[in-house]
Amino acid sequence: MTETTARQKADRKTRVTVLVALAANLVIAVAKAVGGLLAASPALLSEAAHSVADSLNEVFLLAALRRSRRPADRRHPFGYGKERFFWSLLAAVGIFVMGGCFSFFQGVEALRNGAEEKLSGYVAGLVVLAVALLAEGASLLRALYQVRRQGGGVDGLRDPALRTVIAEDGTAVVGVTLAMAGMALHMVTGQVVWEASASLAIGVLLVYVAFRLGRDARDQLIGEAAEPEASGRIRAVLDAQPEIDSVEALFTMKMGLDSLLVAARVDLIPGMDSERVEEVAVRIKRSIASTVPGTDQIFLDVTDRPAEEARESPAATGERGGA
Repeated sequence: MTETTARQKADRKTRVTVLVALAANLVIAVAKAVGGLLAASPALLSEAAHSVADSLNEVFLLAALRRSRRPADRRHPFGYGKERFFWSLLAAVGIFVMGGCFSFFQGVEALRNGAEEKLSGYVAGLVVLAVALLAEGASLLRALYQVRRQGGGVDGLRDPALRTVIAEDGTAVVGVTLAMAGMALHMVTGQVVWEASASLAIGVLLVYVAFRLGRDARDQLIGEAAEPEASGRIRAVLDAQPEIDSVEALFTMKMGLDSLLVAARVDLIPGMDSERVEEVAVRIKRSIASTVPGTDQIFLDVTDRPAEEARESPAATGERGGA
């Protein structure tokens, strides 16, 4: 299976995971909103806002999956891989604005004005939350299963769309648990402070998750370097070439989920003609591409040294054994 085919297959699985999460969130959002209005429950209304934000975010992630795979064109010669990071950033903003801020608003309003108790409404609300917990848990298990199938750990979480779904579903499970606890304590004690506190806690949780997701997307959008292990392998390939006297600089940048740009400034041993330099450059690029999969943009800048510096270089003096 080629790398492109493997990535397309992974994208299809991610799309199914996102669609499952979207369907669950849409149904749950309506149920939470109805239950929250019936029970006049700030915690349940906060959870409804959370589910609405998650539903919108799934739409963003579906757009990311589709748009990031467009081929390079004249206006975007490096492709559209960073679309994935852009839409993930919008998803983080959606969690913060629609979920976190509304949860804070509901919690503060409940503390200021109180909330009317309706026992039958609260029972219905707890039932809605129990169903939501099962649905969110099933969606989370689906996403975690995909992560495990893709290698688990860091490798399984490379896709920002999948990472966002897991963050949303995991947060939703914790948020629903907090809302259930707040509603139950409100019913038992008659004190709205419990439910208001649950709403505020949900808000804090959502803001934290939004910050973490937004920070990751920002780093990738502004030009995040390759992992140290990949950079080390690239440098090792360059250092192993007998024609390279020294590696003056090495730069890497992630251009997408499976696209890496490499730019290196190297000094070659003295005495090579232009045709030989071209042959060496082609071979080095092929070696880098085969060593680090996904390295599809490689640029070598050959730096010329003055004759005196060339005679004193490690290659010219035999210190590297490459002269």
